[in-house]
Amino acid sequence: MDTIRNFCIIAHIDHGKSTLADRLIQRCGGVHDRDFRDQILDSMDIERERGITIKSNTITLPYEAQDGKTYSLNLIDTPGHVDFSHEVRRSLMSCEGALLLIDASQGVEAQTMANLYLALEYDLEIIPVINKIDLPSADVERVREEIDSELGLDPFEVVLCSAKTGVGIDDVLEAVVQKLPAPVGDPNAPTKALLFDAQYDIYRGVVMLVRVREGSLRKGQELFMMHSKKRYTVEELGHLLLERVAGKELGTGTVGYIIAGVKSVQDIAIGDTITDFDQPASEPLPGYKEAKPVVFSSMYPVSSDDYEDLVKGLDKLHLNDASLTYEKDSSAALGFGFRCGFLGLLHLEVVQERLEREHGLSLLLSAPSVRYEIVLKTGEEVAIDNPSLLPDPTEIETSAEPYIKAAVMMPERYIGTVMELCRERRGENTAFTYLTPGRVELTSEMPLAEVLFDFYDRLKTVTQGYGSFDYDMLDYRITDLVKVDILVNQERVDALSQLVHRDKARARALHYCERLEETIPRQQFKIPIQGVIGGTVIARTTINAFRKDVTAKCYGGDISRKRKLIEKQKEGKKRMKMVGSVEIPQEAFLAVLKSDAGK
Repeated sequence: MDTIRNFCIIAHIDHGKSTLADRLIQRCGGVHDRDFRDQILDSMDIERERGITIKSNTITLPYEAQDGKTYSLNLIDTPGHVDFSHEVRRSLMSCEGALLLIDASQGVEAQTMANLYLALEYDLEIIPVINKIDLPSADVERVREEIDSELGLDPFEVVLCSAKTGVGIDDVLEAVVQKLPAPVGDPNAPTKALLFDAQYDIYRGVVMLVRVREGSLRKGQELFMMHSKKRYTVEELGHLLLERVAGKELGTGTVGYIIAGVKSVQDIAIGDTITDFDQPASEPLPGYKEAKPVVFSSMYPVSSDDYEDLVKGLDKLHLNDASLTYEKDSSAALGFGFRCGFLGLLHLEVVQERLEREHGLSLLLSAPSVRYEIVLKTGEEVAIDNPSLLPDPTEIETSAEPYIKAAVMMPERYIGTVMELCRERRGENTAFTYLTPGRVELTSEMPLAEVLFDFYDRLKTVTQGYGSFDYDMLDYRITDLVKVDILVNQERVDALSQLVHRDKARARALHYCERLEETIPRQQFKIPIQGVIGGTVIARTTINAFRKDVTAKCYGGDISRKRKLIEKQKEGKKRMKMVGSVEIPQEAFLAVLKSDAGK
């Protein structure tokens, strides 16, 4: 156990976590040069294209230190985006220490602070590492000052490196070996292992990633899951290098994988404690928190024949992503689908893209919404995340929506535009703190629903890409909630209904009407598109009809002849409107979700 080190890399988005992991793997000989590729731990196409880490990844590396001993380093690379903090939390639970990576030119940012607090919550030893020291804009001394003043860490303990060029990688490895503690635990105690992640193998079923806290795991051992109350027998176990390497035993303090014939993704719970069936542990490991979804959207297959494939796709995705929740849903316009819960908008995009790529599905999503708390006049409390479930307004006493504390870090020159953006989004109690000369942190309390649509894009635009955004959930506050319905040719389209604050209702309804007007093809009759609250129309656009020039054959003569032909045409259009129905194309549902600047 003295030669084992379990550690992870945590940082803000784009501070170089995956690049540092690549260099550490190369330095320890974890991959042949001919097999190497950038972002080697990121296995999904979407991670490579966007340059982000979505899934935590684990690898065991042998490292011969300067003291002559060979150490076994279990490295866990974690995501940086706020939507995937649940992945980070699970990774931290299986480590003793963390490398806190900070960009030498950007300095300490919002997610750097959030991840540091998460690591301290689990009593991890922190090694600050300043990366990208090779950049012309690198300012190491300024970043050292920020580490001291904002993070409260020792600036002289900092390790300097450039993951891109490979400078300082040996210093990072020596710091891991010398400064991070070895795992502790009783090898003779009853087995206790944390199930911190899982993968799906189409030939072997569920591959469980575990961190052994006490005791050991052996091939053929009978296991018991303390949360799901299931029994399994270990078929194979071992360490994760770039490929799975089978072994005979996982001892105390090690990280590895287990294959135990788990066929169904529903049979295990991430965060569960694994113990021996014959000699079980007295209590499960503490500290695991369920992920709470904050953004909800309904997902429907474009073709109703794909419904079964969507069910299988969500099942498999749920195994790799324990924070995804879903339940059956149906819509008159779009048929059967699922109401899904996500940790944020990026999470929603990633899930949609993975389903479309990995399972070949074409999907439609309803407008994202948050969970509102409604108190009825009878005193009953209900939680609503779907507009179709909103009770009659006459029965509602109060409605409350979730608020967040948004933290935006940016250069000082953007204060005015960012404060204006927060004011537009109903931000209150806005305050700012000067972190260093020229750098400001702005905090504001605002409704989560206002952040959902295009807040992040607008923030990046007004700060020219320099603003970084992070948020924490606060509480629920009383709001003036209304349900906006969209009528196409007097018929309600349930998939386009949305819950919004009354002040924003007209702008949102008008946006929907204008987008539908652009995408619904013209018919032989006029199509009115209306946004309504109850029976009150608050926005309207009209798609004009195709018209044949019925007066073309009139060469002169009295105007009454022309009027008679136009009146006759008008009567025909009226009759057509009574029987005509409007098919809304799939593009229209997608178009309304694309935001306009200023909406």
